[in-house]
Amino acid sequence: MHPLFHPLFTQFITYFNEHQDYFECHEVLEEYWKEVAPKDKTHPLTAWILISTGMYHWRRGNITGALRSLRKGQERAQLNVTSDFYEGIQLHQVMDHLNRTIESIRDGKPFQAFEIPVSSQELRALIDKQPMTTPLSGDQLIHKHMLRDRSEILKIREEKRRNRR
Repeated sequence: MHPLFHPLFTQFITYFNEHQDYFECHEVLEEYWKEVAPKDKTHPLTAWILISTGMYHWRRGNITGALRSLRKGQERAQLNVTSDFYEGIQLHQVMDHLNRTIESIRDGKPFQAFEIPVSSQELRALIDKQPMTTPLSGDQLIHKHMLRDRSEILKIREEKRRNRR
């Protein structure tokens, strides 16, 4: 299977393009990244994760975090332009979107979403087959990381901290 046809990647595109749920984009791609290249910080999936994170920060008004994440995402994508993880995506258009987004942030313009242009018909068909879900809105979308149950995450972090000692 082509890496872009993985169900987690098609979910990512749906969350990014249809729902603008950048927090969920990060979640599904992090899971995929951990399957294929855990700890490889230069893997192409990390570019998509950082771009999603940057968009999430921008919408929340975290300008510093947005710029840092989007620039890192751009750098990671440029390291891997021939990767299978960009086939079927019009990466040059994504880079143009990122340049305009970074410029808009620097100019103090309000948040504006963009779509990841998909050129692969097979990928587009898989995305279209994604189950229909109701997009979140308002605070549920904008502050999603603060509203979720973090008890399991905190438990794992504490266990890691104890194991390091």
